[in-house]
Amino acid sequence: MTEQKAFIKNLEIYYKVIGEGEKTLLILHGWNSKSANWQKTAELISKKRVRVIIPDLPGFGKSNKPPYAWNIDEYCSFIKEFADYLKINKFYLLGHSFGASLAIKFSLKFPQRLNKLFLVSAACIRRKTLKKKILFLISKVFKIFSFVPLIKKAFYKFIVKSDYLSTKGFMRKTYLNIIGEDLTPILEQIAVPTIIIWGEKDNVTPLRQAELIKSKIKNSKLIIIPQGTHDLERQMPEELVKNITC
Repeated sequence: MTEQKAFIKNLEIYYKVIGEGEKTLLILHGWNSKSANWQKTAELISKKRVRVIIPDLPGFGKSNKPPYAWNIDEYCSFIKEFADYLKINKFYLLGHSFGASLAIKFSLKFPQRLNKLFLVSAACIRRKTLKKKILFLISKVFKIFSFVPLIKKAFYKFIVKSDYLSTKGFMRKTYLNIIGEDLTPILEQIAVPTIIIWGEKDNVTPLRQAELIKSKIKNSKLIIIPQGTHDLERQMPEELVKNITC
């Protein structure tokens, strides 16, 4: 395993290259994550004679933050330039949570670049529900009563299950840009062979979302890992890797 750095879109980007092989798998980590969290999974995949590449996406890990608030499309532009820099014309793409939303958009913009798409606990369904509207109103109240920061933090972490408070500056606006885009309407356009992997006990992106994604993507297969949570790469990497075939 080697850690390298590159300058993509004038940003200093760190990434890990694990293993060797004719096939290449690019992994896009989730929000507030980094390449190190996927190292064990990547090492296991590399034993299948697959070269695995994991960048610290802009704004995470050791990589620079974007110079302004990005959206999903701008992250997709980064992924293309990163792949061009590495001279990988066609590859397998795995996205986890937030990374899966980037992988979905990338597969629609550049389908010719992908052999197969892996969506792990994909955070791509952002529909506005009555519950979300109520939580939004409650969050407005917390903004007014800022003298209860501990309660406010607990509210976002355990009730809303949001990373909003953990972001700052441009990354906070970036976060709002990401969660403000519901990808449900475009899922039917995905033509790349897709494997959807989900933890049975995922309480961040509920299992019903996996079933909806499966119903929308025609050429797809849904794999549910018993007792699995949202962070399969850390909780049970061996079980996750069993279902990643390149």
